[in-house]
Amino acid sequence: MWCGPRNISTALMRAWENRPDTFVVDEPLYAVYLATTRADHPLREEIVQRCETDWRAVVRSLTQDTRPGRTIYYQKQMSHHFLPQIERGWLADVTNCFLIREPREMLVSYLKKMPVPSFADTGYPQLQDLFRHVRQFTGQTPPVIDSRDVLTNPGRTLGLLCETLGVPFTEAMLQWPPGPRESDGLWAAHWYPEVEQTTGFGAYRPPTTKLPPELDGRYQQCREVYEELYEHRLR
Repeated sequence: MWCGPRNISTALMRAWENRPDTFVVDEPLYAVYLATTRADHPLREEIVQRCETDWRAVVRSLTQDTRPGRTIYYQKQMSHHFLPQIERGWLADVTNCFLIREPREMLVSYLKKMPVPSFADTGYPQLQDLFRHVRQFTGQTPPVIDSRDVLTNPGRTLGLLCETLGVPFTEAMLQWPPGPRESDGLWAAHWYPEVEQTTGFGAYRPPTTKLPPELDGRYQQCREVYEELYEHRLR
């Protein structure tokens, strides 16, 4: 599941992990991204020291890992972690899906945790590139879901996603126990406090905070990509 930051991606990971047939991985390319870019992110040194920084080793785990009794491997992936040096051949060995969020809502949420993002920080240009690449090599449009649709009607939206993927939908995806997970990345302490208190998808609420005027240009860049993928969302 490819997405940018602040896209309800952790809640969606919770939904899939709550299925009895699924195991998950949380942002497996994050340490690769931090070790390469030296981006100033919380807990950077600890993440780089304790997590895999060789993208080839990560890809092996993404295409070969299994769990007894589990038939679905759900991978929460940040699109901006997919750096140019990472080869793309392995994408043919997984089913690629895309999660999007209206850019104004995403940017307002992002600013609560991090400084003003560059266009690359938003994950939108990489998301567009990955979407087009997958569409070209498969000859099919990959599944796209919109965060607002998930929050407005999670049962319907996740049902459509499961139907597209050829797996049965289960009500277990709509509720989960509160608290942290062993599968959460080391970065959970900074990014996941709100999610850890949830037991399901919250109701959709538009942000009340206005986007700073200096980010109008960034918003327009993201909006162009969002509209391209939004046209293909499951509905």
